[in-house]
Amino acid sequence: MSANVVLISTYELGRQPFGLASPAAWLRQAGASVACLDLAQQRLDEEAVRGADLVGFYVPMHTATRIASRVVGKVKALNPTAHLCFYGLYAPVNEGYLRALGADTILGGEFEAGLVSLFRRLRGESRGVAGSPQAEPPISLAKQQFLVPDRSGLPPLSGYAHVNVGGGRRRTVGYTEASRGCKHRCRHCPVVPVYDGQFRIVQRDVVLEDIRRQVAAGAEHITFGDPDFFNGVGHALAIVRALHEEHPTLTYDVTIKIEHLLKHARHLPTLRETGCLFVTSAVESVDNRVLALLDKGHTQEDFIQVVHLCRAAGLALTPTFVTFTPWISLEGYQELLWFLAELELIEHVPPIQLAIRLLIPAGSKLLEVPEVRELVGEFDPAALVYPWKHPDSRVDRLYEEICALVKEAEANGQRRREIFTQVWERAERAANGRLRPLSEAALGRPRATIPYLSEPWFC
Repeated sequence: MSANVVLISTYELGRQPFGLASPAAWLRQAGASVACLDLAQQRLDEEAVRGADLVGFYVPMHTATRIASRVVGKVKALNPTAHLCFYGLYAPVNEGYLRALGADTILGGEFEAGLVSLFRRLRGESRGVAGSPQAEPPISLAKQQFLVPDRSGLPPLSGYAHVNVGGGRRRTVGYTEASRGCKHRCRHCPVVPVYDGQFRIVQRDVVLEDIRRQVAAGAEHITFGDPDFFNGVGHALAIVRALHEEHPTLTYDVTIKIEHLLKHARHLPTLRETGCLFVTSAVESVDNRVLALLDKGHTQEDFIQVVHLCRAAGLALTPTFVTFTPWISLEGYQELLWFLAELELIEHVPPIQLAIRLLIPAGSKLLEVPEVRELVGEFDPAALVYPWKHPDSRVDRLYEEICALVKEAEANGQRRREIFTQVWERAERAANGRLRPLSEAALGRPRATIPYLSEPWFC
């Protein structure tokens, strides 16, 4: 006897959701009839929801969870008897809030096996077996033999984010994961409360077959969504070498820590030679005190060294930042902007990165720091964060101004250099001081020379 399962993704950075395609393969193999809905691309399929025995919300990040919390009420109204499951990084750390919304099952970490167990349990109940509370662990780090993701029924890749490579050219982007979790314990990272320093690989043949099928569906570029592609450097390099041999014109991008880019600098030419267009790295700050508080494992000096190493290897580096923290000052924000200009990184940094505010979610390791505990207010379950205010109210006002400025400028199609100049001027006014003038040389090369994804990074 089969059962109807609906898996829902609300937001995944403009990607075709791996978090739907992977469990869909597992559930279909177990005998389920599975419908996948990506609400970033599609309307909620009310007929599918009404016929579902199990509805699973994929919540890999903060934004996705907040959107899901607004959709769950409609799902319950359409189908009051459906079993509701939330799975992904943000499910176990927000278990209390999600259960209050109506969640019956919470799954984090390696969730595919848990979803299959849940499906079989529900199928048993439909055969008259007595119902039972959740038997599956809310967090599982068990090693899994992955299946090739089943992307049938998802919107085509052409409707998702693309990569701009200059000269008006763009490439259709696919997405896969070669590993999950992370060896490191950066205090602000949402991966850490779930994986706590552990990572799990997706078997090489599964990754390559997933990419092979996406190439057949039109992918010209692949984003590897691993929290850190070099957590298992041998595994990663074997994949990209095999990938390049089979698809020599395919390009890709990866995310790698500054610490690992330094440690494995000898492999940067291999990335470039096998088709890597750019490397994203969560730099977060150029203030060594803030980096130490976040336990990032690198310093400002390390970052500078990596900028030069990537340039020497012919790789574009895309740094990301947690720009507004309780510890940045107006002068510190100015210093960050000057730092980016001096290193000729303006074109490398998505403008939204100049307006990212530190999130302190449930389970955050930042709460282990005494000065953070003294700073935050009571947990806000609707916002899914511990709220905080900057000791200098001018910094909070600047954040609001920069955030509004960047969103409006990007909506109007302004170039990165133009947006950066406006941010620079706004910071100057906020500080009530004279800032060093920006030269044309500091403003860097034209954007067309730096590959970038059309969907800006968010969280």
